[in-house]
Amino acid sequence: MSSINLKKTLLASQIAVLLSGAVSVSAMAQDADTEQAETMETIEVRGIRASQQASLNEKRFSDAVVDAVTAEDIGQFPDGDIGESLARIPGISVNRQFGQGQQVSIRGASNQLTRTLLNGHAVASTGWYDQQAIDRSFNYSLLPPEVIGSIEVYKSSQANLPEGGIGGTVIVNTRKPLDMDQNTAFFSVKGDYGSISEEIDPELSGLYSWKNEAETFGVMGSASFTQTDYQRNGIESLLAWGEIVPTTFQQERERKSYNIALQYAPTDNLQFGLNILSLNLDADNSNTSLFLFPTQHGVNTCNSVNAAGVCTSVTHSGVAGVDKDGKVETWQAWAQSWARKASMESNTYNFDLSYEHDDFTIDGMIGNSKSEGGTELTSNYGQTIGQFEDFKGTYDATGDVIAIDIAKKHFDASDFNGPMSVAGWSLKKQPNSDEESYAQLNLTIPVELGAITSFKTGVRYADHKVKQTTENAILGDAVIREATDYYDGSVSSAAGFYLPNPNYDLMIADANAAISGYELHKPGYGTLHEKNFAMYAMADFSAEGIRGNFGLRFISTDISSDYYALDAFGNYADNLSTDKSSYSDVLPSINIAFDLTEDLILRASAAQVISRPNYSELFATSALAGFNDDVPGNEVLNQGNVALKPFKATQADLGIEWYFNPNGLIAATYYIKDVDTFSSTVQVKNQQIGIEDPRLIAQGFSRCGVGVYDCWTKSERINANGGRIEGVELQIQDAFDNGLGYSANYTFADASSPASNYPDEIGVFSDSSKHTVNLVGYYEMDDFTARLAYNWRSEYMIRELPGFYGNREHQPYGQLDLSMNYQVTDFMKVIFEVVNLTEEDSIQKGVASVPENIKDRKLNPEFYANYPAWSFEGEARYKLGLSFTF
Repeated sequence: MSSINLKKTLLASQIAVLLSGAVSVSAMAQDADTEQAETMETIEVRGIRASQQASLNEKRFSDAVVDAVTAEDIGQFPDGDIGESLARIPGISVNRQFGQGQQVSIRGASNQLTRTLLNGHAVASTGWYDQQAIDRSFNYSLLPPEVIGSIEVYKSSQANLPEGGIGGTVIVNTRKPLDMDQNTAFFSVKGDYGSISEEIDPELSGLYSWKNEAETFGVMGSASFTQTDYQRNGIESLLAWGEIVPTTFQQERERKSYNIALQYAPTDNLQFGLNILSLNLDADNSNTSLFLFPTQHGVNTCNSVNAAGVCTSVTHSGVAGVDKDGKVETWQAWAQSWARKASMESNTYNFDLSYEHDDFTIDGMIGNSKSEGGTELTSNYGQTIGQFEDFKGTYDATGDVIAIDIAKKHFDASDFNGPMSVAGWSLKKQPNSDEESYAQLNLTIPVELGAITSFKTGVRYADHKVKQTTENAILGDAVIREATDYYDGSVSSAAGFYLPNPNYDLMIADANAAISGYELHKPGYGTLHEKNFAMYAMADFSAEGIRGNFGLRFISTDISSDYYALDAFGNYADNLSTDKSSYSDVLPSINIAFDLTEDLILRASAAQVISRPNYSELFATSALAGFNDDVPGNEVLNQGNVALKPFKATQADLGIEWYFNPNGLIAATYYIKDVDTFSSTVQVKNQQIGIEDPRLIAQGFSRCGVGVYDCWTKSERINANGGRIEGVELQIQDAFDNGLGYSANYTFADASSPASNYPDEIGVFSDSSKHTVNLVGYYEMDDFTARLAYNWRSEYMIRELPGFYGNREHQPYGQLDLSMNYQVTDFMKVIFEVVNLTEEDSIQKGVASVPENIKDRKLNPEFYANYPAWSFEGEARYKLGLSFTF
């Protein structure tokens, strides 16, 4: 028997032993002691200490392995960003690609394997950026923290939890009117300043909750508005074209949201609820880049080469060179701006009910969540820029960040070498949609069967539809303007550069004027229709010194994808084709808490869990990238696969928790996840697919052999095998009578996977940091509160193939945040916050293993041999505001 199969067998046997042990306990124990489960304290949350105590109580009295974050007060979540609050929890790492905590990874599993629910149900969302894939992860930056009451993170599974989280399940809970005081009102206003954008942006939020004197009917409404001028300065490497690129991404983010919650409780036993959540994000953006060609066009000297054969240190003479035909080069650099109009809207309607009878409890929900968004218009403006002598100097890529020391670094519209107009090839729109209709019904029956105290069963059905669309513009007459019309002054960039500052509004206006209509781009069209059914049976048990649950969850999925098929001549069919697939599984789970003493708890859990593949991987589309363009050797066939099986893992953990006082905890947990199957992307070069590239024929370029112009890299989604995540979580926290308090935690995650599963041949799971550390210290006394929080994670792989950004390793990242508030009156509070106080940079390097024959590499040159692929300067954000609570 192989070692992998042996480990799976051992883990499966652990589940069986624990299940049989729970049944034995239920058979032997006749006097079930349910008092402990009823002793959970009710805490009116006020301030940091009360918030941490409420979160501690949630963890202590839960049957499963749960951590929680609780609001400090009405409208005051611990962080101004929900993702940052989650980052304080042991075992959680945060992805901050665009300056905010967008996705979270739990215990070494990718952020794509985290299931996020709002009040127990899904929330539809679409991306706004056309260079990122459509996935299942949830963007936490969309949710205004003011409307959130608490967040629960389930690290162990249980049968009544919706499936989908191998890493874990995050449940975000909004506030409800019957749980709040009558006529509760909250309002806040803040100014948000960015150290890079150097703009002050407004944040407004408000909440009002009312209920009648009988507390049988309540209404709560909340709304928020945030406008942010975000700027990201970086250096990007595109070595397939010989480019080093200082770049500036600018975005006008405008987030609007409202939440309406109604509750009606006609009797003590019957309750109805309606929750309406609307999220709207306008994300118009521009990306301005200066494409430098240190090894092309001019006379240059290569001083050093890395293991992948890439020149890492270049000295440029500032003198024009000659091309392959012996002609003197006429330009040395290119500057361009992408202007994108983008947005996303998500609306969720959820109706829930519960009825408690002496002999049973019924609860359930039914609802719909629908999102539409994406890029409404993409356009590109570019022109040669500068003179050869401007680029004389050195380009050094031997460190973590590319150092550029050249004659000129400040460019504006006057440096362009001619007029410009919108690039017709760039004009397109990419609207996407995401919708889920769902229903769930649960039945709980109290019983007295030895230690078994209740039996729970339920069913859930979700109908999920996703659609991606690309429409290319039909061109009319383009406006030609001077560069001074399209650019105004300069904007800062990385490495000390200043780039021409784009006139976004004029670029979008002229792009629209050049479009006479749109036509469907068939390879960019695809639909997915997923029908997910689940049913479960679970028993809760409790006896002297022991409690928990065990159960089974059955899941079944039918999935289909519509697409336009590709024929052997590179043509797409006129009619849609449909691919179908299905799978089902039974997932056992058990959670046991042993009360060794009044304050000491030993926990054990085991389960089998699944996560469904990303939508972008399931679309059955075939797309030809690099076909008939100007760059030989970049031809790629990208193919999806509707038949991908879900990620599946067998997991277990064992932990000890010591609650040494109401505010104090010391805990240690060992966990293991044996991943059986997961999906990945493989790239195979030099493949014949029956399609010849006419541009290769015209250029006489033959990579696969003499006269062979059918030469492609095939990028395919596959079911990969093997992988294991094993680690330890350590946690300590306490608060003192003098107002000081602290919390600290450390997570070790060894998330290994066969290197052959990835094109970069790095044998670790995506998004997994081996080490994560959180340190929080605070002072809270009378009217003043201050908190300093530091989060650090070690390096981790970001994998976005076959997308533009590719696979690279993010270097260790540490972020220091500060928050303070002062209670001026009983109703008014002054708030001051700083996010990323030390302005930590985001540094990403290419670490793929170099093949023996460099020509066999599957990735672009910048993704090998520790080349500094991407780097972005860190921005600190300062917030100052007032909040009013009545």
